[in-house]
Amino acid sequence: MRYLGEQEVEDIAMGAAVMASGGGGNPYVGILIAKQCVADNGPIPLLTLDELPDDARVTVSMGLGAPTVLVEKVPAGPEPVYALEALEREVGHTFDALIPSEAGGWNSLHPMLPAAQRHIPLLDADGMGRAFPELQMVTWSMYGQSASPIGVADERGNTLLMHAATNKCGEDLCRGATVEMGGNISLACYGMTGAEAKAHSVAGTYTLCENVGRILRRAREERSNDISELRETLGAVELFRGKVEDVERRTVGGFARGLVHLEGMDAYKGGVLDVSFQNEFLIAERNGEVVCTAPDLIAMFDSETLTPITGEALKYGCRAIVLGIPCAPQWRTLEGLATVGPAVFGYEGMEFVPVEERCKQ
Repeated sequence: MRYLGEQEVEDIAMGAAVMASGGGGNPYVGILIAKQCVADNGPIPLLTLDELPDDARVTVSMGLGAPTVLVEKVPAGPEPVYALEALEREVGHTFDALIPSEAGGWNSLHPMLPAAQRHIPLLDADGMGRAFPELQMVTWSMYGQSASPIGVADERGNTLLMHAATNKCGEDLCRGATVEMGGNISLACYGMTGAEAKAHSVAGTYTLCENVGRILRRAREERSNDISELRETLGAVELFRGKVEDVERRTVGGFARGLVHLEGMDAYKGGVLDVSFQNEFLIAERNGEVVCTAPDLIAMFDSETLTPITGEALKYGCRAIVLGIPCAPQWRTLEGLATVGPAVFGYEGMEFVPVEERCKQ
């Protein structure tokens, strides 16, 4: 076990903003809240999956909603604890460890709040190894784990307790609650044993995010925009370099949906890249040809500072380096693609091809 202090939290947030594939919430909001929580409550214990007893009680602590909402409706702080307490009242016990649902600028930090305030260890793992927009799009669901019962809370202390017939029904019900409760809420869900967490989670997510965040921090300190170490760490391929010429973005049904259009620069001058998103970047097409699709990751960085660019931060004039990053191996199975492949997001007939095969360099 090791402990996460303020610097580790900041590095995790920046690294998670990369692994979130454009979604997962604004990292700067999460950094401010989580660093203050650490300052108030002390460093947060982090366990590897191997250190977790098989009979431990584990649950997921996460936010749900449109990332664009977080820019104007900053989380107040107590809502993750409200959601956890609602679940505890239903199941009749407390939990031994918390785990994030995904790698995201906000969602990776979300469980740090109840962990710090309640002195509960975090697990160095998650259910995606990246970010996806829907509740059922996690490895636990793929392996048959139920999300229910689900504790739901907003910043005003309103709470709900949901039992859903399926995890997709849980997504639909919670998404409706999100719309009614201000566009972003907190959940506690996917209660599981330590043995189930070991068998069904993506291991090492916090450590990977911290390593990526540390690389980005060093680049800022050295005023470097060299992406070679980042590419090597993530096994990433360069998809494009360009300037954002147009962003179509709308918040619909609790999601941020849209399309970003980039005009090429440097070696890509004269070319174009279009990236479709639903909270997260899902499909990248270069000059009309698909070059990367979910479940692989599409990540954008400021071309000068290597600061990750999330979906809600995209605007005209942004100059970006775009990378394609291989996803966790669980998602490249038939079961994984049936859960988060292109067809699930409405891209019928679009075949998933690993990004490193589409873009051999």
